[in-house]
Amino acid sequence: MSSYAVIKVGGKQYRVGVGERLLVDRLKTEPGKTFTPDVLLADGDLDSKSTVTALVVDHVKGPKIRIGKYKPKSGYKKHTGFRASLTQIQIESIGAAKAKAAPAKAAAERPAPAETPAPAPKAEKPAAAEAPKGLPKDYAGMTVAQINEAASGWNRPMLEAALAYEQEHGKRKGALAAIESALAAKEGS
Repeated sequence: MSSYAVIKVGGKQYRVGVGERLLVDRLKTEPGKTFTPDVLLADGDLDSKSTVTALVVDHVKGPKIRIGKYKPKSGYKKHTGFRASLTQIQIESIGAAKAKAAPAKAAAERPAPAETPAPAPKAEKPAAAEAPKGLPKDYAGMTVAQINEAASGWNRPMLEAALAYEQEHGKRKGALAAIESALAAKEGS
């Protein structure tokens, strides 16, 4: 039995305990019926399979909020008000009541993701084949700052391959400038 849980109701998150009552945005569930909100965290465990059962106690209106507009010297005054439609819920239980059903669904979903990564490596092989010959090792994963530091140590064919790669793929201005300045330094020496 968990001592607390973080649930999501109506797009908002609440930290709740057993027996606690709270006001949430209006729900479609009728008073006296129970529902199970999404559990984000149970007793500090993100991967928890715990479920929370909540009872809808009543539908209520929030406090009246008065809004007044006033413009000096023109006589303009306008008053409006607002009362939020809320639902009062009570947390009845926090536990792993549906933990057995969740692994069955997870086992049924696991084969589908295993099939989808298989085509991805095929798509990466042509991209690696398109890379110009003589490109520095791990160039595609380098940042502009890393390229700027390493470009002075590369030979002319490596710089030309990197320049061709940037013009075709990345078009990163900083990387292009670093490679062009390193090429100009090679020509000057």
